Amino acid sequence: MPRETKKQRFERMHAEYEVLREIIPEPECALDFETPFQLLVATVLSAQTTDVRVNSVTPTLFKDYGTPDKLAAANPERIEDIIHPVGFYRAKADHIITLSGQIMRDFDGVVPKTMEELTTLAGVGRKTANVVLGNAFGIPGFPVDTHVIRLTGRLRWRSDWRSTHPDPVKIEKEITDYFEPDEWTNLSHRLILFGRSTCHARRPECADCPLNDTCPSAGMFG
Repeated sequence: MPRETKKQRFERMHAEYEVLREIIPEPECALDFETPFQLLVATVLSAQTTDVRVNSVTPTLFKDYGTPDKLAAANPERIEDIIHPVGFYRAKADHIITLSGQIMRDFDGVVPKTMEELTTLAGVGRKTANVVLGNAFGIPGFPVDTHVIRLTGRLRWRSDWRSTHPDPVKIEKEITDYFEPDEWTNLSHRLILFGRSTCHARRPECADCPLNDTCPSAGMFG
């Protein structure tokens, strides 16, 4: 593929994103939740596991521990037992109990609405904070997970696409510079959903991909 100018890359990115908008018209968060606190907890639990698995344990968890005050006072062994299927259950139980206590102590029992405050909570990094901001509060956020890293690399939407150790924070900054803030949350959703359905990690479905005419990596994984 000939070397692109920054303008050409910008135009290609937006053309490809228009295709994603057409095939994924109404993207939604894959985690089940009713409150910002529940989304925060579910997102912390989703690290290194699937959303389906998280959704399988949260109904039981939230039935008795769906608010910060109740989870902060929970017996750790009981929480570990409930969330055991999601993996790393001891560390995750510690995180969600601790962050619940922090919310009660530092934020009067209310989940904060800023990146700076959210990332003071146990087990909460920028990705988790962006999920909560965008999906619970409608505040622009661009979560960068493994799917987003993979797709922005294969599509060469980012300048460091050759990197074997890409920096999620740099990816967030670069990609969001190309899109309006009100599109950030859905942009992340669409990349994630497309990564799950088509642009798989090991065997992407390039032959049937609607982006194969413009994707710089099309056909390289067969």
